[in-house]
Amino acid sequence: MPTTAISLPPTPKCAHYNAIIVGARCAGASTALLLARAGLKVLVIERRPYGSDTLSTHALMRAAVLQLSRWGLLAPLLKAGTPPIETTTFHYGDEEITIPLDGGPDLPGLIAPRRTVLDRILVDAARKAGAEFLHDMAVGDLFADTRGRVRGVEIRGAGRAALRVSADIVVGADGIGSLVAKCCDAEVLRQGAVSAAHVYGYAPVEPGAGYHWYFRDGIAGSLIPTNDGMACIVASVPTRLFDQRFRIGHAGARMEVLEALSPALAAQADRAAKDARLQAFRGVPGYIRQAYGPGWALVGDAGFFRDPITAHGISDALRDAEGLARAVLDGSDAAFTAWQRERDVFASQILDATDAVAGFDWTLADIGERHRRFSAVMKAEVQALAEREMPSRALHAARRRPAARRAPANDTNPPSAAGSITQRNRTGMRP
Repeated sequence: MPTTAISLPPTPKCAHYNAIIVGARCAGASTALLLARAGLKVLVIERRPYGSDTLSTHALMRAAVLQLSRWGLLAPLLKAGTPPIETTTFHYGDEEITIPLDGGPDLPGLIAPRRTVLDRILVDAARKAGAEFLHDMAVGDLFADTRGRVRGVEIRGAGRAALRVSADIVVGADGIGSLVAKCCDAEVLRQGAVSAAHVYGYAPVEPGAGYHWYFRDGIAGSLIPTNDGMACIVASVPTRLFDQRFRIGHAGARMEVLEALSPALAAQADRAAKDARLQAFRGVPGYIRQAYGPGWALVGDAGFFRDPITAHGISDALRDAEGLARAVLDGSDAAFTAWQRERDVFASQILDATDAVAGFDWTLADIGERHRRFSAVMKAEVQALAEREMPSRALHAARRRPAARRAPANDTNPPSAAGSITQRNRTGMRP
């Protein structure tokens, strides 16, 4: 009698890794790429399928383009059809201010890749460097030793019991609702004061289009050219206004906002296919969480979230991934402390500048000044990144030279596992 083969879920190739990263989006995949290129054994676990889409406005700022260029990934992104963006235009009511974007021969402009393109290229590059990825898999819990140091994760997949895999460090790159942050009781160091809602869809756009940012009293919008000849067109409003006007239907309310911002922008959005699906994000206030603890760290939105209205989320994720990779390769408490200190300096400035826009308490007379302050922060960010050496195999080798292997952040405990983090936190024990 013929039998049907049963496909079992993939399993990790090793029982222990230098780093396990929870989340394979741009923050997690970037961290994996840099650590794997430096010679670490890395496992990345992602609950969504490989190459799947996610909420995003796609726009990259100069710092992110600089990093992708020196990681060797800007050329593949352009080859994948991501259009270079050579101008950005701010529309303050009926006034237009267009700024050329030219960073030199190595940085011809900015880009705004679809996440199906960007995340896939980052994952592919990390996998080529030696990182191992498990997609369609979920981390159900973390486990710790008797002193509360995180020692690994419990992986849960359909059709099998939970599997424990240990690591020197577990990195949470799992977004706003980060399981790693919850399991480790990561402290919220700062909380933003405002939230905005964003509803977006895609429509055809002419080749050569630039970024366009629109502002009128109480509302905002954007046109962001991306792959496949399309632009992401966003309507942004305070969350309270979203709750009042968008509950009945996103499409009509979005078009009303776009029409109020610019009839030309609304006409551009109206070119979308009639069955095109809209994406909505109601908004949450920004925050800065504790960046690391014994055996764990947070990167991307898991550690720092700011409203998407300033389109800086991907740039933050790549910057912090590089800083975290440098700290992991060094391995000392001092390195992790320096990374969090530097992250917090930029995160605080970016959160302040973003809240100043996302609060919608501005007028057309002063919104331009708020954007100029944000631009000054971004210039300082680019300068800081340009002066930093990339995380390297040499740094990891120097760390390993003196004696036996030492886990990150002054690990002095043997890798013996006790209870799960969830169980231990319920008893009031902080890792």
